[in-house]
Amino acid sequence: MTPFRIAAISGSLRKASFNTAALRAAQEVAPDDIEIEIVTLEGIPLYDDDLRATGSPAAVTRLCATIASADAVLIATPEYNYSIPGVLKNAIDWVSRAEPQPFKEKAVAIMGASPGAIGTARAQYDLRKVFVYLDVHVLNKPEVMIGGAASRFDADGRLIDEATRKFIASQLAALQAWAHRLRQ
Repeated sequence: MTPFRIAAISGSLRKASFNTAALRAAQEVAPDDIEIEIVTLEGIPLYDDDLRATGSPAAVTRLCATIASADAVLIATPEYNYSIPGVLKNAIDWVSRAEPQPFKEKAVAIMGASPGAIGTARAQYDLRKVFVYLDVHVLNKPEVMIGGAASRFDADGRLIDEATRKFIASQLAALQAWAHRLRQ
């Protein structure tokens, strides 16, 4: 049986990112029929339509191809200044110009981890607004907002909070079911 493929994008470039760690946790808790590829946003230049006119940079082309070939997308976003990190919004801006549109009608789930109490609620809601324009089908529930992240991950970046691990697993199952439902 062909595995269900998820492109997992971290909205953080930081090596010790809680959001990238949350995606690694998703890989750990995913059932055998789900394959999760973590995608980096490193090397994606600031969006510039003049640069795009000369051809998409290699990092953008790789990101678009990964999203297009995935059955679904999982995004883990930090929250910077009450909203989406610039690096993530920039990557989405690049992908939004690709033809054919990799995000069009794609099933997407959003999660986020933050040291703050409410996780990344504001960033996640802003990201949902961006995806309306791109005709993305964002999974409504379960929402995964990992607040107090410093106490939920160990020094090596492993998610040690069992309740959060189960919550991520339930989001993966819901994303898979949502993507299958959209294909019917």
